[in-house]
Amino acid sequence: MAVPLVVGIDGSEASLEAVDWAADEAVRHEVPLHLMHAAAADYEAPDLVAVASERARKGAPTVRLSSEVLHEDAASALVGKGRNAFALVVGSRGLGDLAGLLLGSVSLAVAAHADCPVVVVRGGVEHRADRFGNVVVGVEDGQGSGTAVQFAFREAHVRRCRLVAVHAWSVPVGTPGPPGLSGYALQALQHPPAQVLADALRDPEQQYQDVPASSEVVESSARRALLDAVSGADLLVVGARRRHGHAGLQLGLVNHAVLHHAPCPIAVVPQI
Repeated sequence: MAVPLVVGIDGSEASLEAVDWAADEAVRHEVPLHLMHAAAADYEAPDLVAVASERARKGAPTVRLSSEVLHEDAASALVGKGRNAFALVVGSRGLGDLAGLLLGSVSLAVAAHADCPVVVVRGGVEHRADRFGNVVVGVEDGQGSGTAVQFAFREAHVRRCRLVAVHAWSVPVGTPGPPGLSGYALQALQHPPAQVLADALRDPEQQYQDVPASSEVVESSARRALLDAVSGADLLVVGARRRHGHAGLQLGLVNHAVLHHAPCPIAVVPQI
């Protein structure tokens, strides 16, 4: 039996937008959709579950749908469910979040601790409804982006759209080097940025030959490069490293920034 795509619901408009996105995603990947609501022990939410279920059936009438209510902390419940999930999908903000927050505490906690990919659904309808035909993936130097790149190619494949891989780089102030070299040339003495992208894309490009892929090397901060790249994207994919000696993931400053400010859904993919 296929593992389900799990979406957290709490009755907020953001969680219903997450249901819409998850229903489409379940159709694309041909997996079951499971709606989950976590609440205090003395709180029942039959109407909430019924509304979310009706919304999911409207968006994906052929998808196998299930739901449950758990009486425990929402973030812990979702992270636990994610141990046997295709992915977790959450809204950007819940009912309990303070006005003005850019990202809810439950969504951030789930993105930081889940063992499976977590999609935080945010942005306007044009970014949530696959109108741009564009998936963007951030690529960093080293092995941290491999699983994220694979995930991004798979998403571009099922969506039949383009993939743009973005690698940002900058030379720290005061870095020594031969006189007369530009920043790019100095970086190229170590690990050429274009080679970072070529190495990351080589294997998935062979597996997903139907996906038109392009690369962008940007001399900028990773935060700015990714936020600029996703102005016309349906999905941003970023990787997350395991923290040595601690439970959960190392989201880092860049991931925190895009989770709070990106205009489109973001998938945080744990490194395997």
